[in-house]
Amino acid sequence: MRAPSAQTSEADVVAGLRAVFDDGRTLPLEWRRRQLNGLQRLVTQRERDLAAAVKADLGRDAMTTFLADIGPVRAEIGHSLRSLSRWASPRRVRVPVALRPGRAAVEPRPKGIVLVIGAWNFPILLTLQPLVSALAAGNVVALKPSELAPETAAVLERLLPAYVDAEAVRVVTGGAEVSTTLLAERFDHIFFTGSTRVGRIVAEAAALHLTPTTLELGGKSPVIVAADADLDVAARRIAWAKCVNTGQACLAPDYILVEAPVRDAFRTRLVEALRGAAAAQPGRIVDRRQFDRLAGLLRDSGGEVVGGAVDEAALRMGPAVVVDPAPNSRLMQDEIFGPILPVVTVPSVDEAVRFVRQRPDPLALYVFTEFSATADAVLAATTSGTAAVNHLLQQLLVPDLPFGGVGPSGMGAYHGRVGFDTFSHLRGVLRRPTTPDPSIAYPPYGPATRRLLRRFLG
Repeated sequence: MRAPSAQTSEADVVAGLRAVFDDGRTLPLEWRRRQLNGLQRLVTQRERDLAAAVKADLGRDAMTTFLADIGPVRAEIGHSLRSLSRWASPRRVRVPVALRPGRAAVEPRPKGIVLVIGAWNFPILLTLQPLVSALAAGNVVALKPSELAPETAAVLERLLPAYVDAEAVRVVTGGAEVSTTLLAERFDHIFFTGSTRVGRIVAEAAALHLTPTTLELGGKSPVIVAADADLDVAARRIAWAKCVNTGQACLAPDYILVEAPVRDAFRTRLVEALRGAAAAQPGRIVDRRQFDRLAGLLRDSGGEVVGGAVDEAALRMGPAVVVDPAPNSRLMQDEIFGPILPVVTVPSVDEAVRFVRQRPDPLALYVFTEFSATADAVLAATTSGTAAVNHLLQQLLVPDLPFGGVGPSGMGAYHGRVGFDTFSHLRGVLRRPTTPDPSIAYPPYGPATRRLLRRFLG
């Protein structure tokens, strides 16, 4: 099928997608499987092209891109292919006695035209993974990769039409003005990954058409390190997670709350672990604006800074630990999205919980402890989009765990069946035979009939 012309307007793209959806081709499961199999071939056969594009955009090595972007997309596709028939089948529900004989079911239907606006930090994962769910649910998609990862956007624009129905998946590239024009169109669902600030803009645009949205945003994800935690494991795992993509990840640990008795011992281990993790995961800050922002956060933190060597020309920044920064500093107010890790001393886990609860609900919450009762207490007392105990980021890899935020960190979720349902209209359907059709079901209702109806319907 012909790839869309670069001269096609955003309005034409949406009109073309509407025509494709209206012709009914996306409804059969076989069409959906062909699209998913095509995506699987894309990320397998063209892995080198995709990894090279990400390296050009972010300086990230091919193995890290496989682990962070390509591997999870392949896993999501495989899981969706294996589960599609079950997810798409009607889901029977119990019919009340008064409505028998009859059958009721929830029947998933595609929503229609979906807009997916991807993010630059994991430009394959955060663009293609929602596409997997949208196609599995039988939708057509306008796919807008981030302009901050231009090489990846270009390779997706070039390659995708050869692997999926190019009339049903339209890649639209360009800057913020293109996203603004797209958002003025009427979609049946909008999926956005990015900052909370831009998420508000997307939500406002969607509200004009009453379009449902999924907003995958960010925030400050805390790590609570209890005094009983295995400090070596905690430091190693936190350092690894912080250095993935040079800290430019929405699920990255944003600050650590560590109990006072183990603060110094933990800090020593963390600094050492960060050095090794950063050397093993080379990368750079995405652009000068972000680099300068991070340098300002570090400069004005008000805490003891360890590390943080910079190479301005190469936009590289070494990991920095900031011990007990000023609570009102921008470092402790803004999402960091870079290789800076504040360590805040707290007298107890209870105080750590109070610290977290006084701030907006985070996208992720992590706790390190050797006692399940401590972990359970932290989870029971806090709210977050996702959570993990004694590890970080890996909740993202469980296919049927919903991934999404809460409050300022996001709205809605996806992955696995939750993702299929996000892009589906779950229509409730009741089916009843024409017989029996007793007269007592219709007015006027006599005293006996009223008593009977109250008994069955009350």
